[in-house]
Amino acid sequence: MKHKDKIEQYHLHKAHPERLQFEIYDLASYLKRNVEHASVAHSHSFYQILWFYNAGGNHYVDFDVHHIKKDTVLFISKNQIHYFDESAKHEGVIIHFNEQFLMQSDVDIFLKYNVFNTQGRPCYCITEDISVLANSYIELIKTELKNNAHFGHKQVVRYLLKSLLIVFERVHRENKDGTIKFTNHYELQYLQFRELIETHYKNHNTVSEYADLLYISSKTLSTVTKLIASKSPSELISERLILEAQRLLSFTTLKINEVAYTLGFDDASYFVKYFKRHLKQSPSDYRKLIS
Repeated sequence: MKHKDKIEQYHLHKAHPERLQFEIYDLASYLKRNVEHASVAHSHSFYQILWFYNAGGNHYVDFDVHHIKKDTVLFISKNQIHYFDESAKHEGVIIHFNEQFLMQSDVDIFLKYNVFNTQGRPCYCITEDISVLANSYIELIKTELKNNAHFGHKQVVRYLLKSLLIVFERVHRENKDGTIKFTNHYELQYLQFRELIETHYKNHNTVSEYADLLYISSKTLSTVTKLIASKSPSELISERLILEAQRLLSFTTLKINEVAYTLGFDDASYFVKYFKRHLKQSPSDYRKLIS
């Protein structure tokens, strides 16, 4: 591995927030233009749907290898590390969108989509009838994208994308194992907590500090996470920090102490102990293993 002190992250129209925060591409053409970047481990600050029409090659997401079969659909959440198989001849479609493109209120059906839940099943094959239905929505989206001067253009694209996601979510729910169970009362607080972790995990906030940010008690926060994710708040906080440590150890050449400082640890030796406590091996042993 060449010296690499960070994982590249790409953004959608960051310099032009006025643009439609949505893009759809032919996968083969997209990879032909961007293979140099797409085949190297990277992340996005937006969501991505990859639909592979043909079988062949692999796709790498964090530490999992997905063998691509015909009509494989893969959901990449924001901040996940992934990259394409440079030698594969993929055909299909790739969709990019930012979360705010869908969310019109604090509680939105999008928040319930388990397809982007990284603890669940981010990859599966769809049947021919689902493929036909999903493709009909994609063709409608492509047609609407040509009508950008028409009344309600953004709303039409948004509703079509939501419909497409609902189609995929219905397939996803056929497998009930590992999916997050949402309740009307606590779902928003849970998702807000996960977003706060994503923003502040390098600050090493305590459960009490996160609860204060949510204007709830630590006890209520614990109830929320136990009910929805069957985990304590501290487990979710630690998991996010350990995940980023694994990413940096796997996809960069940063030294152990540099990884520690990048993650907000003042003492590299404490980081080593923290990592070992959670993964039962030292950072250096972990790096040797994944290498």
